[in-house]
Amino acid sequence: MNGTFIHQTQTLSIMTNSKTSLIIALTLFIAFPFMAYSQGSTQPYLNLEDALRISDAAETRAKEDNWNVVIAIMDAGGHLISLKRMDGTQIGSVEIAQAKAKTAVYLKRPTKVFEDMIKQGNHHLTTLPNVTAVEGGLPIFKDGTIVGSIGISGVTSAQDGMIAEAALKAL
Repeated sequence: MNGTFIHQTQTLSIMTNSKTSLIIALTLFIAFPFMAYSQGSTQPYLNLEDALRISDAAETRAKEDNWNVVIAIMDAGGHLISLKRMDGTQIGSVEIAQAKAKTAVYLKRPTKVFEDMIKQGNHHLTTLPNVTAVEGGLPIFKDGTIVGSIGISGVTSAQDGMIAEAALKAL
């Protein structure tokens, strides 16, 4: 009987160690990708402070010529970080500024590129999703990586573009 007890104890000990090892292995298997990602993640991004600095620079530039505009700043995923509507700006510019910013971030180029292409006869571009072919939207890059975009609307498209360009110098 004593031998049976020792055998059962050893079996129980081996099973307990196996279960513990399995739990540890599963925990590491699940946690390792998250630990590895967080340790090596240094990809640039657009934070709120940067977005507000860009937005303030755009507002300052617009005020120099007494222009009232909407300023939309989006992150790399096309999500709104900051939206500013200056007093007296038409309400329609709220959506237009966001559409310009979305085009710039989704397609990684200024909206003026699409405006120029359509002027050259490439009208099929108007059928593509998320294309707003009017100057005033610019992608924002940090260290060669797109981190967001700016969209300006409220005055002529060329003036919107001037404000957007000036705003990005603040970054």
